[in-house]
Amino acid sequence: MAKSDLIFKIVPRAEWEAESGDYHGSAHDRADGFLHFSTAAQLPETLRLYYAGQDALMLVAADAKALGTALKWERSAARGEDFPHLYGTLPCDAIKWARPITKDADGSFALPALI
Repeated sequence: MAKSDLIFKIVPRAEWEAESGDYHGSAHDRADGFLHFSTAAQLPETLRLYYAGQDALMLVAADAKALGTALKWERSAARGEDFPHLYGTLPCDAIKWARPITKDADGSFALPALI
């Protein structure tokens, strides 16, 4: 699988550990009607804008091709770029891995290796 075939979901660790089986999304995802994902290039800004001050986060990698037609690429007016949105649950078989997002000594997010 090419690295570009992966999309990423940021999930609070406690929420991730409470799930079993398919992932149904956060309260925010459910309110919006889809699961929010980011590409590898979009992750740093997504973390900065939406997760600043949070700890104990997980980065979940999913195989975009395995999500089929439920995955839509839609423009974010706020950020001016297309983001992957999943209209449905994230099935276990599309999840490639889940790894903790740590913080550097200065408090900035340190992403795990993405492959």
